[in-house]
Amino acid sequence: MDVPEGFSPTFILVLNLLGTFVFGLSGGLAAVRARLDLVGVVVLAAVVGLAGGIARDVLIGAPPATFRDWRYLAAAAAAGAVCFFAGRVLERVERSVMFFDALGLGLFAVTGATKALRFGLGPVQAILLGAITGVGGGVLRDVMLREVPTVLREGLYAVPALIGATVLVVTQRAGGTSPVFPVLGALLCIAVRLVGVKYRINAPRPRDPTDRPGPG
Repeated sequence: MDVPEGFSPTFILVLNLLGTFVFGLSGGLAAVRARLDLVGVVVLAAVVGLAGGIARDVLIGAPPATFRDWRYLAAAAAAGAVCFFAGRVLERVERSVMFFDALGLGLFAVTGATKALRFGLGPVQAILLGAITGVGGGVLRDVMLREVPTVLREGLYAVPALIGATVLVVTQRAGGTSPVFPVLGALLCIAVRLVGVKYRINAPRPRDPTDRPGPG
């Protein structure tokens, strides 16, 4: 398991399952809004909850952890079922779901980078794989719904994941083994993500070529 130094594997497993479930909720809600059927809702929930970790493991060359522990699939399927049968309730508490989504993003970015380092990858590759673990599911969700991925057009999503993974990688490469550093990386990721959502902060965009100043 991708466990940062100083943490209990059981504790990280619980957090990973919680992150999978919450990410699954965001995918399931998107499916409900798109008017998909029960199978579609569960599939999209599973995609968002699991795809990031699967992509990371495939790129590393390791058997995906998702297929070696049935609890990940169960968490994603449960998220889809909850969205299908209680979608209206979740819409009312979307802010709470957004908070847990940010929590999952921070956790997955840190644990994803940790696993990459443990497989001997370099720091840049580990940072990128940490970010992919966090945002990969959301990207695939939007592609399946025929939308431009949210991570590429609005909100701070990839940037917080990169920040969290960078803190983890830099401190571990410098010899830091204290559990404070993974927590710091995850907290920075969560904080930047929530600030971006609250104040609708986006990454810089190019100027619209059709937006030209008028004469004079």
